[in-house]
Amino acid sequence: MNLRELSERLNLSQTTVSRALNGYPEVNEATRKRVADAAALYNYRPNIRAQTLATGRSMSIGHIIPFSKQNEMVNIVFADFIAGAGEVYSRHGYNMTLSVVRDEDEMSAYRGVAEKGAVDGIIVHSPTRNDPRIAFLAELDIPFLVHGRASEVTTPYSWMDVNNTRAIEQGTQYLLEMGHRRIALINGQEKMDFAQRRRDGYVSALQSWGIAADETIMRSGEMSEPFGHASTLELLDSPAPPTAIVTSSIVLALGIRRAIEERGLRMGQDVSILCFDDEISYLPNGLDAPVFTAMRSSVRAAGRRCAEMLIEQITTPAHEIRTELWDAELVIGGSTAPGPAKDT
Repeated sequence: MNLRELSERLNLSQTTVSRALNGYPEVNEATRKRVADAAALYNYRPNIRAQTLATGRSMSIGHIIPFSKQNEMVNIVFADFIAGAGEVYSRHGYNMTLSVVRDEDEMSAYRGVAEKGAVDGIIVHSPTRNDPRIAFLAELDIPFLVHGRASEVTTPYSWMDVNNTRAIEQGTQYLLEMGHRRIALINGQEKMDFAQRRRDGYVSALQSWGIAADETIMRSGEMSEPFGHASTLELLDSPAPPTAIVTSSIVLALGIRRAIEERGLRMGQDVSILCFDDEISYLPNGLDAPVFTAMRSSVRAAGRRCAEMLIEQITTPAHEIRTELWDAELVIGGSTAPGPAKDT
């Protein structure tokens, strides 16, 4: 089916249908949804070459990954985000351009795609606290959106993020209310903005109960199952092991559970676990009931929303700054139980 045929079925002009599919703000939401539903029903796929000629756009969104972060390519969180974004790109007729470059070439890669018009916009992944990419992209004057935030950057920029501080603060508060007082933290790399915010939430919750954060039961590193496992063995073998562990990922939580079981202990009875759950499609937190008590926020949904926000920027000439902050949801699973009557 071509654009003319789809327009005739909807009794709309070809211009309106094209603008609805490309996210133009002047098309109201009801019409946009009607057009999108019809496009899906009739398996309509825009002619990318025709769109490019008509709009002067490349109809492509860029994702640039440096070699040092190429493990992102097999990271299930990254994969779920890309899957969500890809759903939106496809619906609006955009392609995805995914490039892996040498670390020293990352900035020149951004400049290259911007100056050549190879992409219409860029999504920035894994921001650090003082991420230099943001000011650089702002100077290039290309629409971009950051998945996450960079807390030390003062340049205005568009972003979509989860309230990481509040999420981990709420989760730690839950454990404190359950009677736990010696609560460990196994976190991501704290040069990353999200990990620093999660640490801040953990420390804030402890302080609200008059408990000083203890660096000897805090760990920071790669968010992998082996790191969760090794860190937990160290904590359990220490003179004063924790009764509960807060962790930044369900992947880390799997390693934590393995370590607990290796020491002959029971998760949710001897040691409680609370994790952040990105609601990963290929790693669900249980089927009928949650395995882990978790702060949950879907990374696939975040991918969809980031793509929508960026396309809105691209199709709005003013390139206005857009920001969106989501809250995570506390879900209770089998990994937590009341703490001991007394623990220090």
